[in-house]
This record gives sequence, C-alpha cells and structure tokens, in this order.
Amino acid sequence: MSWASNEVVEILTFLLPGFFAAAIFYSLTSHPRPREFVSVVHALILTMVVQAIVFLLPTDGLSERIHDRDGLVTDTIVSLPVALIIGVFAAWVSNQDKLYALFRWLRLTRENSYPTGWYSSFANHEAGYVVLHLIGDRRLLGWLEEWPSSPERGHFRLAEASWLLDDGEDRLVGVAAIVLPADQVEMVEFMEPEDRLNGRE
Repeated sequence: MSWASNEVVEILTFLLPGFFAAAIFYSLTSHPRPREFVSVVHALILTMVVQAIVFLLPTDGLSERIHDRDGLVTDTIVSLPVALIIGVFAAWVSNQDKLYALFRWLRLTRENSYPTGWYSSFANHEAGYVVLHLIGDRRLLGWLEEWPSSPERGHFRLAEASWLLDDGEDRLVGVAAIVLPADQVEMVEFMEPEDRLNGRE
C-alpha cells in the first residue's frame, strides 16, 4: 500500500506544474475552461514543457543543499516557478495574439488566438468611442472603458456617455460613467477615431 501511495505522490508531483501553468493561463485569459479530458491533455502538454525545461536546468547544487536524494523535492521547487513563468507567458502570447499573428503572416491560418469573434472585435478596438444599440431602439454613445468577454453576460462601462436622439445628442451631464448589462445590447458600432477624438483630448 505504501508503494502505491508513493507512486501516486510521485505522479501527482510530476503533473502538478502542468496543472499549475494551465490554471494560471485560464485565470489570465478569457478562454473558457475546457472539459475535464481536454483540461488534462492541456496540463499534460504543459507538464512536458515544464519538465523539459527543468531537466535542462542545473539543479545538482540545490539537491545537495536540501538533501534531496531522489530529486523529487528539488524538481518540485524548481518546476513551480518555471510553470508560473510558462503560464504567464502563454497568457501574454494569447492575449496579444502574437503567435497567430506570425501564423497569419506565414499564411498558415486566418484565425486569431482570441476565444470568440466578439472578443476579437473588442480586443482590436480597446480604446475608442462606441455606439451601443439597446433593446427598445435606444442608442448610447460613449468612450469604451470596459467591455464583457461574452455578449450574454457581463457589463459595458462607458464614459462621456450621451443618448443619441433623432435631433442630436443628449449628454449625461454630471455622470462620470455608465454601466450597462451586455444582454441589453443588440448591436455595437465602433466609431472612427477621428470622429470624436478632439472631444476626448
């Protein structure tokens, strides 16, 4: 029984960095967490990357200092910071669309690294004026400060908001920002920067 317990501990210790890196990645991006099987596959891939890097690092001196004969404790101590770096780096690459930008330049794909077309549209228009078409034929113009990762849930936050009426704008005087639920928005217009840039400056 102790043999089985030791084997389980070693396996879990070996896989821990991959699950740690995957958890960091999903906490720093808007990608939905996949099902259990896919999550395990992602964690296994990340584990192999982490363990390959740890294998290349010189850890003999560390093993001697902590009296770690089998290397298990040393590998855990070294692999978790490596997993942290890999998880943060993977999230940065995904959030900045760096890898897929290279693939598009090489004409290997037309895809991007964002989870949905909705997210991609806002990621490519991070700052600027938008017009939100609300339920009930109302339109609201404002400077986009925050936006939801999904059209079904979350909220928009607009600064310098104005209702767009048939005869002009009705500025919300004295209102620093307005927050609207995403499920009340039927359509989003992204304004050209020069249209109202002077007013923002």
